[in-house]
Amino acid sequence: MPVTDSSAKALRRDKKRTKVNRRRKDAMKDAIKEVEDLVEDGEVEKAEDKLPEAQKAIDKAEKQNIIHKNKAARKKSQLARLVSDNME
Repeated sequence: MPVTDSSAKALRRDKKRTKVNRRRKDAMKDAIKEVEDLVEDGEVEKAEDKLPEAQKAIDKAEKQNIIHKNKAARKKSQLARLVSDNME
């Protein structure tokens, strides 16, 4: 348990921030997984339509410092390559 009032307040604040950050990160992961699943199922056109949404979620996570900017760039590149490589 926190000893001082300030540490108690910090704990409350950290719990709130953790909840918000977890929600943002989960939204990003869900968007990425949706694109990957569509490609896996052979629905590349739908995946291509969902790609900008996934990239937007990744950008939001990056902007809020949930993930590092290089990781965001890498994830966006991997998704774009996954979709383009599976287009016939």
